[in-house]
Amino acid sequence: MCLALFALDAHPRYALVVAANRDEYQARPAASATWWDEGWLAGRDLKAGGAWFGVTRAARWAFVTNVREPSRYEPAAPSRGVLVPAILAAADPPAASVGRIVAGAAAQNGFNLVAGSGGEATWGSNRGVVAQRLSAGVHGLSNAAIDTPWPKVTRTKAALKAWCEAGDDDVAALFALLADRHVAPDAELPATGVTLERERLLSSPFIVSADYGTRCSTILTVSREGVAHFIERAFGPQGTAIGEVEYRFDVDYDRGA
Repeated sequence: MCLALFALDAHPRYALVVAANRDEYQARPAASATWWDEGWLAGRDLKAGGAWFGVTRAARWAFVTNVREPSRYEPAAPSRGVLVPAILAAADPPAASVGRIVAGAAAQNGFNLVAGSGGEATWGSNRGVVAQRLSAGVHGLSNAAIDTPWPKVTRTKAALKAWCEAGDDDVAALFALLADRHVAPDAELPATGVTLERERLLSSPFIVSADYGTRCSTILTVSREGVAHFIERAFGPQGTAIGEVEYRFDVDYDRGA
């Protein structure tokens, strides 16, 4: 994922809300979310075999975002997509999994890894923070550290916070915040080592270009009664919706998290 907003124990109905965009090169093949034989629901990167976001029937969930640092990028580094299946398959609690997996991931290019069970979550990064438990409330993550106030993170966090405080349960509003194509003013852009033109392109929550853009938007909610609802919308190079998958399931906490 390249933009992820999530609410931990911050909504009257939902213990967890995740609203996320996956941004990727248009040429990189991927499959829509489905249940894997291993027991989790996730999309699949068909080039390296990993995933960007997934959840188990026990409401154990994880996602990864890249850290934008072009000067340190190593083309031959292992895929960061392997981290999400590693978290979902692990037997230890998510907080311990994040610390262990991040500590052993020095070979990967920079990343953020967030994992949790229900409304609890831990963030880790191989660019400084091995593991940090996150407080209840609304958080946002793009291609820098957790809650870094990039314009698109600040704006979409505020929208998710307002949605939670209103007790809304219409996920159309969450897809609307993910579909925001507003480009930030130059004075508010971060300096991450890419060109100004690229910073402008990447500053919108929903990215559209011929070679790189938002490939899918995903919403996950887990109710306090233990019902999970997962919706993923896929998009083509012009930002046009090309498909949608939807799953509902009762959380089976006996499976472990």
